[in-house]
Amino acid sequence: MQSIRSSSRLQRDLERLGVTWHARGHVTCSGPSLALARRLDRLFVAWATAWQSVEYSFPPFLSAKDLGKTDYFNSFQHLASFPVSLDPDEASLQTFAQNNAHTERELELGPLRSVEEVLTPAACYHVYAHLQQQSLDEPRYVTTKALCFRRETEYAPLERQWSFNMREIVCVGGAEAVKEFLSTSQARLGRFFETAGLPVTFEHATDPFFQGPRHPKFFAQKLDPVKFEMVLGGRLAIGSLNFHRNYFGEAFQIAHLGEPAFSGCVAFGVERWIYAIVEQYGADPAAWPEIFSIAEGAK
Repeated sequence: MQSIRSSSRLQRDLERLGVTWHARGHVTCSGPSLALARRLDRLFVAWATAWQSVEYSFPPFLSAKDLGKTDYFNSFQHLASFPVSLDPDEASLQTFAQNNAHTERELELGPLRSVEEVLTPAACYHVYAHLQQQSLDEPRYVTTKALCFRRETEYAPLERQWSFNMREIVCVGGAEAVKEFLSTSQARLGRFFETAGLPVTFEHATDPFFQGPRHPKFFAQKLDPVKFEMVLGGRLAIGSLNFHRNYFGEAFQIAHLGEPAFSGCVAFGVERWIYAIVEQYGADPAAWPEIFSIAEGAK
């Protein structure tokens, strides 16, 4: 296995590949890095196609009412980001304009309208909201890609960002169909990582966003793990496989054969996959593995 390179060398490689880092937690990709992102997403879509998944493109916002059904604001409130707009009162607008004229500092917003939507925190939430109150006779497979937002205390290029791209493949249906979807996906991914020479292992994980060991969901995951992370080099999760049981089926009143539907998803962090390729193979695209032929062999 190729040794892990220094952070300074990696930073130079990312710059060569057209990655520009914005210290508030965002990246701009162009040239080879953008081409790699598109290439990786085509690979993820090919895996979704193996399940005859229907692809959706959702808005960048989720209804706060819908997201609230998942207990998000109780468990993940520290990660939430919101689209806000100014109070339309004329006096408030004039005050805003006067306070921020020609400013080069942080804006003083003043009074705001009530927040009704949330910036997408994970791509799969859109799927459950879309399927709510539906009754399914057979498993439903969906794939979608979203620009996601999660507030963190610190950020690092491609590793931990406020905004990042996530591709997900989601299965909603009976428990056995969802478990088969996840086990088959894990086996396919395992073959891919082995063939590609990427040092990725599958590790049980409790969701790090639950608020500590006293949270009941933390105990549930410790006793009966429902999440496996794809961990690069024992350090960085580049994706995950998640078994939700019938949690979202109950929250969104999605039925399968008359019972609350089970669900599961396979999630890929696009920027972290770029990081994995560059860290492992360097900044020369000619040295990167031919991931499409690898994907064919990993089916």
